[in-house]
Amino acid sequence: MATIDYGALKKGGFMRQKQKGKFSLRLGVVGGNLDATGLATVAEVAKKYGHGYVHMTSRQGIEIPFIDFEDIEEVKAELAKGGVRPGVCGPRVRTVTACQGSEICPSGCIDSYAIAQELDKRYFGRELPHKFKFGVTGCQNNCLKAEENDVGIKGGMTVKIENDECIKCGVCEKACRENAIKFSEENGVSLENDKCTYCGRCVKACPTGAWKGESGYIVSFGGLFGNKIYKGESLLPIISDKDTLFRVTDAAINWFGKNANPSERFRNTLQRVGEESFRAEIQKAYEGK
Repeated sequence: MATIDYGALKKGGFMRQKQKGKFSLRLGVVGGNLDATGLATVAEVAKKYGHGYVHMTSRQGIEIPFIDFEDIEEVKAELAKGGVRPGVCGPRVRTVTACQGSEICPSGCIDSYAIAQELDKRYFGRELPHKFKFGVTGCQNNCLKAEENDVGIKGGMTVKIENDECIKCGVCEKACRENAIKFSEENGVSLENDKCTYCGRCVKACPTGAWKGESGYIVSFGGLFGNKIYKGESLLPIISDKDTLFRVTDAAINWFGKNANPSERFRNTLQRVGEESFRAEIQKAYEGK
C-alpha cells in the first residue's frame, strides 16, 4: 500500500478521520456563497464518494466526510467540473467568511462578499506560521463577529448632517442607538462624534437625504476564539478606501509572517513581541508610507 502523506492531504483540505483510510474534505466556500451548479456537484460527490450528506462548518464551509483515500483524485476532478475547489487546513490563510452585506441586507454599509472575494484572491492558502482567518461583516450588527478573526473587517459609515436639507422630523434621533444625535426645534440636529459608532442608521432613516454618509472599513486585529478567547482590537481610524484597506491587511499578515514562531497564533505573537512594532507597521500602511 502506498505511503499516505497526511500533511499534503491536509494542506489540500482532506482531513484525516478517526476511521482508517477515510477523509473529510473541506471545500473552499468564499463568503458563504456557492452557486446552484456547485451545490448540485457537491451533492453528487457526497452521494457517490461519501455517505450521502455534508457537514456545514461554523465558518460557512462545507465538508464531505467519509471519502476513501483511493477516491481522492476522482473527487477533486468531479468537483472541478462543477467549479468547486477544495479548501485548506493547517498553517495557512483559511477561506474568508462574510455576511451578505450591502448588496442584499438593508443594514449593510459595505459589499462584504466582494471584499471577501478580493481577500481570497490576495491571500488564500498563503503559508504562515499558523492558521490565519479573515472575516468580513457589513455593519455594526456584526453578524459575522468580525472581532473573532485574526483580521476582522466591519462595514461602517462616516456621517454628517446638512441642516439646510433637514425638515426637523426627528427620525434620525430615534434611529440612533448610541444617543449621539440631538434634535431640537430651535437648533436643529447635531451629532456628538465621540459617541458615533459609524452604523449609518441615521443616513438610512432620513426621509430627505439630509444625512450624508461615506462607507468605510473598521478593521480589528488579533481576535482569537478557541481554547483561549480574545476580542480583536481596532487600532486604526475607519478606513475610507480599498487601497488603504489592503495596504493595512498586507502589513498585518506580513508582520505576522516575520514575527511569529511556528504554531503561534497572531494574538499570541502580538502578546509575546508586544504591540508597539505592529502598531507602527499598520500605521505606516494606513498613511501610505
